[in-house]
Amino acid sequence: MLNIIKTVRLILLAALLIVPLFSGISNTVSAEESNNELIIAQNIPQLGEEIEGETIDLSALLTNENGKYVEVKENLKWGSLNKNVAEVSQDGLVTLSGQNGKTFIFVTDGKSYDRIGIHVKHDKAVFNKQEGKKYDIVSKAVKSMSVKEKVGQMLMPDFRNWNGQPVTEMNDEIRELVKKYHLGGVILFRENVVTTEQTVRLVNEYKKANEDYGLLLSIDQEGGIVTRLQSGTDFPGNMALGATRSTELAESVGHAIGSELHSLGINMNLAPVLDVNNNPDNPVIGVRSFGEDPQLVADLGTAYTKGLQNAGMAATAKHFPGHGDTAVDSHLGLPSVPHDKERLLEVELYPFQQAMNEGIDAVMTAHVTFPKIDPTTVKSKKDGTDIALPATLSYEVLTNLMRKEMGFEGVISTDALNMKAIADHFGAVDAVIRAVNAGTDIILMPVGLEEVANGLYEAVEKGEITEERLNESVERLLTLKAKRGIFKQVTEIPVEDKIEHAEEVVGNITHKEVEQEVARKSITLVQNNGLLPVNKNNVDSVVVIGNTNSENLQKALAAHHSTVELIKSTQPLSETQLTKVKNADLVVLGTYTFNVAGRSSSSPQMQMVNQVIQAAPDKTIAVGIRNPYDIMAFPEVTAYLAQYGFRDASFRAAAETIFGLNNPSGKLPITIYSETDHVLYPFGHGLNY
Repeated sequence: MLNIIKTVRLILLAALLIVPLFSGISNTVSAEESNNELIIAQNIPQLGEEIEGETIDLSALLTNENGKYVEVKENLKWGSLNKNVAEVSQDGLVTLSGQNGKTFIFVTDGKSYDRIGIHVKHDKAVFNKQEGKKYDIVSKAVKSMSVKEKVGQMLMPDFRNWNGQPVTEMNDEIRELVKKYHLGGVILFRENVVTTEQTVRLVNEYKKANEDYGLLLSIDQEGGIVTRLQSGTDFPGNMALGATRSTELAESVGHAIGSELHSLGINMNLAPVLDVNNNPDNPVIGVRSFGEDPQLVADLGTAYTKGLQNAGMAATAKHFPGHGDTAVDSHLGLPSVPHDKERLLEVELYPFQQAMNEGIDAVMTAHVTFPKIDPTTVKSKKDGTDIALPATLSYEVLTNLMRKEMGFEGVISTDALNMKAIADHFGAVDAVIRAVNAGTDIILMPVGLEEVANGLYEAVEKGEITEERLNESVERLLTLKAKRGIFKQVTEIPVEDKIEHAEEVVGNITHKEVEQEVARKSITLVQNNGLLPVNKNNVDSVVVIGNTNSENLQKALAAHHSTVELIKSTQPLSETQLTKVKNADLVVLGTYTFNVAGRSSSSPQMQMVNQVIQAAPDKTIAVGIRNPYDIMAFPEVTAYLAQYGFRDASFRAAAETIFGLNNPSGKLPITIYSETDHVLYPFGHGLNY
């Protein structure tokens, strides 16, 4: 009897929802779309059934027999069969009550309707999805696409500059290229995202230029030294998070970054960096890494990813299989990691495997050779020598290792193909053909959009790339877009409304509070022979010495003391400058390095640092502005703080620590060695007051 009652209720509600409630819907959907059928996107079979969090943003799609589909937001009626389990707003936002039970969520446009079940049991919520061919719109779309459309879905160029000027607003030429090549994605850079309003307008124009299936708009908003948004919150970065040891803060940072990007219309973040920075000489990863311990990197990386993806952002783990144990920057050369697979599985690959297990959306490859995984050699176009095949172009790495052994089913992206590690040794088209056949899905920043696109069309025509290989990638890309709610829309939200929302989110006070908390908890007191904390009332004069970012250090200290003088220098000081040092009550050295040459004791900066330490040994504090390894060049300094980055919050936190307003609690996420490889300070070291 109970089942009969439930069935009757279901039929009555369905009947109610199907009633044509909206006489004006034809103004939104054109006559040629009269065969459209309404479905809830979460019923797509390629999408998972598990529900994370207490809210779910459902999408309603109008589908057509030609394989196209678009998102519709207007003139819809949403309803829930059992509001004790979940309610739904008229925007399709479902809120779970926390009670166990089942419900159906319905939507109608007055012409057709769809539903999806939700089952909550033991605090775990899952979708009970509808079945049928009409829901497999991804497969239908792939079958309907031409080769050019499929190639376009895989291309993600940058339009960083145009005619020598940064692209901050759409122009007709770029708009035409988006359409002509059916682009599935575009990557943005710092030059492109100047203000919140300008960024929203630019992103909006990109989305309008895209004709089908939605556009992936990506950016490298890692936090720390790789921060693209000029109007966003400047979080201290991954190694600072590593020093806090806090997964809660890592998730909060990921969520805040994801929220800011999402509000701007950007939907894919090329973060987090999951490289294990176990090589102090690494010139390109360094503080972009959470640290040298694979478990720490995995724990903080998966927490950061959870925050990003819960904010609606597609997250991307990079740089697979691991760029941490290199001493060459792949932007400038071709690095190599010599370790065997057993070691790689324990160290470099471990954080990536954990991220994959936790459902990360995408993985970016490294332009690094791994000869113990793939011993293949190829002729370099640069000089004709034999070189090992980089991971980005390796079937053994991308398909056999990542797909088959590690079980990754998400999207694979190359790193930028204009980097010298690839561009120096391979032709533009050759590199892309190799990358596609290796198993990549996103061709990031190809060298010459027209040449590469035409080269790919020809490669498919000749059989160098099979259309089945394209189909695999396009299905993964469309699935990712559906998972993150990235669809072409029937009617876009007015841009002014988008701007208003973004200005409420980007750089808001809650995010700034998280930024400052991370900075304070990251500051690591590495060495202190009784000088810290400083009582500012006992200090009449402070001298700051340094070069890169030294003005920021002076400004932060000047917020607490009225007499702070800056001596900016890249080399040993003059006698006049040394006299100021000797006469000062407190000397603060700001050191800045990013590679092994910079921290060499013979470098001009470090000669100057050691000169100052000798002149004022009992009153000199050094602050490692970027690289915690700097103390290797001046181990005799009285006090040393590591702040892991050059964002304002980190300078403020360092100044607060110097004057005793912040009790340092950071722990080294790396080991600091002497120049002779003796351990100066172990992983986990950190003093406090």
